Amino acid sequence: MDPHLLATYLLAITVLTVTPGLDTLLVIRNTARGGLRDGAVSSLGICSGLFVHGAVSAVGISVILLQTAWAFSCLKLAGACYLVWLGASNWRDVLRRRSALAGSIEAARAGEFKALRSLKEGFLSNVLNPKTAVFYLAFLPQFIDPSRSALAQSLLLAGMHFAIAMLWQCLLALMVRQARQWLLRPAANRMFGALTGSVLIFLGLRLAAAR
Repeated sequence: MDPHLLATYLLAITVLTVTPGLDTLLVIRNTARGGLRDGAVSSLGICSGLFVHGAVSAVGISVILLQTAWAFSCLKLAGACYLVWLGASNWRDVLRRRSALAGSIEAARAGEFKALRSLKEGFLSNVLNPKTAVFYLAFLPQFIDPSRSALAQSLLLAGMHFAIAMLWQCLLALMVRQARQWLLRPAANRMFGALTGSVLIFLGLRLAAAR
């Protein structure tokens, strides 16, 4: 790839990555829930989903999704429902803690981290986000050489995005961990859980309503 094109791609992807959005919210939410490992594994799931979007963009399935209204609507609604489910899960935990605040900070730390759950949440939140699919469809072709394998190039570009996003989100998780002692206090934990749950539900409903 031309060095100028590569620099443009890396700059654009970096700006996209550090811009607050669903990925940022999910990493913050899960780090507050289960510590640095929870945030890092959630980030791994999120970033792994980028390879799916890269492959889908390369083989042209995203074009079908854009041109076929019902297919795109199904993908959009699946992503929206998943966001609402995540938000509702947060509110369920908030209500449970409100009725039984018996857990100390040490007890709250124990047993919260489940690697498979964190990986799945991150992966699904990314793969089911049609905005990421549309972005990859519109953005990646600008950096693809038609004379070479589109799939190989797309996966390489997704790999660069993976590295930048993992670095940023793990740094974010590290920063959130420093505040986790405060977040695990019952009142602060309920407030944070209610806030992130409400935002996730709002994002899901907004995604479902978007045209």
